[in-house]
Amino acid sequence: MQFSFLTRGMICGLAIFAGFLLALAPVAASAGGAVDASSLDHKLILGYQGWFACPGDPATGGHWVHWFDGTAPTVDLLPAIDELTVAERCATALKTPAGAPVFVYSAQNPATVDRHFQWLRHYGLDGVALQRFGVALREPQARTLIDRVLANVQAAAVANGRIFFVMYDLSGLADDDLGVIAADWHRLAADGLTASPAYARHRGHPVLALWGLGFPDRPITPGGAAMLLAALRRESAAFGGVTLLGGVPAGWRTHDFDASHDPGWDAVYRQFDIISPWAVGRYGDDRGAALFAATRIAPDIVALRGTGIDYMPVIFPGFSWHHLMDARHAPGPHPLNAIPRRCGWFFWHQVL
Repeated sequence: MQFSFLTRGMICGLAIFAGFLLALAPVAASAGGAVDASSLDHKLILGYQGWFACPGDPATGGHWVHWFDGTAPTVDLLPAIDELTVAERCATALKTPAGAPVFVYSAQNPATVDRHFQWLRHYGLDGVALQRFGVALREPQARTLIDRVLANVQAAAVANGRIFFVMYDLSGLADDDLGVIAADWHRLAADGLTASPAYARHRGHPVLALWGLGFPDRPITPGGAAMLLAALRRESAAFGGVTLLGGVPAGWRTHDFDASHDPGWDAVYRQFDIISPWAVGRYGDDRGAALFAATRIAPDIVALRGTGIDYMPVIFPGFSWHHLMDARHAPGPHPLNAIPRRCGWFFWHQVL
């Protein structure tokens, strides 16, 4: 069983806690002091899934969450734990090549989430889009877990002068399930989430992101999506309105590549205030990244000029899900290190 081990000083080490998404605005991240939460302009935002939990955490039922499926590991990279206190470390049954025990962390632990935000501050990174998985909202125990992560992120963002906003991941949901998203957003806003000084705003309103609309392998229809967007605007009216960010396919504009061919999605895309096309896995090397930027990102930006819709491109540090697919017994092949990180150079090529 093969893993990579990370240290905080490597850019690939930083990306592992941040999750799979990094959105890049036109210029570099803020440096020094508290980040201005009034706009996403010139901000560098990392996706933060916060989905790792350990058997000793409340509401896990004594099970691993996302580190293992039963006893089978589901990650290909192990986190840097050199700065974590003993109380923050979760012992596993894995061993290093030298025979030392392997430890991981839990996003249920506020000290660890705060440490992640300390790293953001140290490296001049502005904040996170916190993934909030819609399927978890249907299960009280799972919602307890994601609510605790949200509370940890909010506290850590405030303490470290970073910003955050909620991004609902709609994977696994159909039209009939979408009411749970609007109801949850109303609950969070009514509880004062968007009033937090660390909650990101753009164009004068709190930011709310939806990821997963317009992909052909998902059951949500354009009609269902339009109803959800309208409901979210209604639910937000009493709490300062909302700026909606859409995490959409890379082929959203042309209805090809990874996007649904249904032209009904055009009306949905036009209802967003920010479009953020998904790039992860759409290319696998520097040449592919450059081609993607030239044939997708640049024409997207041109197409949105004058529409009043902003654009937030996505870059990613690499990709590998070998152990996850093995644990699910998915047909392969799923090679280890499918899109190599090259110790951060693949990532930096996209930045530069």
